[in-house]
Amino acid sequence: MSVIADREQNIPSLWYSLIIKLTVSYIMIKVAIVEDDTTIRETICTYLGSQTGITCGMACESVESLLHTLDKDDLPDIILMDIGLPGMSGISGIKIIKEKYPEINTIMLTVYNDAHKVFQSLCAGATGYLLKNAPFADIKEAIEMVHAGGATMSPPIARKVVDFFRPPKKSNDSPLTDKEKEIVLCLVDGLSYKMIADHECISIETVRSHIKNIYKKLHVHSKVEVITKSLQGEI
Repeated sequence: MSVIADREQNIPSLWYSLIIKLTVSYIMIKVAIVEDDTTIRETICTYLGSQTGITCGMACESVESLLHTLDKDDLPDIILMDIGLPGMSGISGIKIIKEKYPEINTIMLTVYNDAHKVFQSLCAGATGYLLKNAPFADIKEAIEMVHAGGATMSPPIARKVVDFFRPPKKSNDSPLTDKEKEIVLCLVDGLSYKMIADHECISIETVRSHIKNIYKKLHVHSKVEVITKSLQGEI
C-alpha cells in the first residue's frame, strides 16, 4: 500500500515536471550561426546552447552550407550571419533567405563597421547588426530582443545610423570648383569616366585628375563616399 501511495503522491510532481519541460521547449529560441572561423563559430554556439531558452543546433561555415542544411519543417528563428564568408557574402545570403524563408530573422555579426556595409545589410533584410567584439551577454540579449519583435545594433553602429539621418551642417563654402561639382553630379547620375569626359568635353585623364582632387578635398577614398556626401547635401 505504501508503494502505491508513494506513486500516487508523485503523480502531481511528475505532471508538473512535464509541463515545465513542454513550456521551456515551446519558448525555446532556435538559433543558427554562419561563421567561417571555426573557433568563433563553435565558441558562440556552445555559449548560446548553454543559455536557458536558447538552442544553437546549426553552425555553418558558409551561406551555401546553411542553405543546403535548412529544413523547412524545422527552421531557426534567428540566424547570426557574418559578412565576409567563403563563396557567397552574408549580405547576398540574407536576400536569398528572406525570399525563401521570410519568417527567419537575421542578425549580422561581423567585424565591418563602415556605413556602407551597415546599410547594405539593413536594406537586404537584416534585423540587427552586431560587431564581433560584442560581449556574449550582449549577443544573447540581442537574440532575445529580435525574437520578441525588436531590432538591435551595437552602439557604434546605431550612432552611424543616427548620423546618417541627421541633417548636415549648413555651409555656403565648398572646397570644390564648379567643374569638380559638375563631375560629382555626373558620378551621382552613374556616368562612367568615359561618359563624364564626353559630357564635359575633356579627356579621361583630366576626369581622373579631377576625381583625384575631389577625393583629396573631401577627405574620402571612394566614389561611394563622394556620392553619399552629395546626397546628404555636404557638397
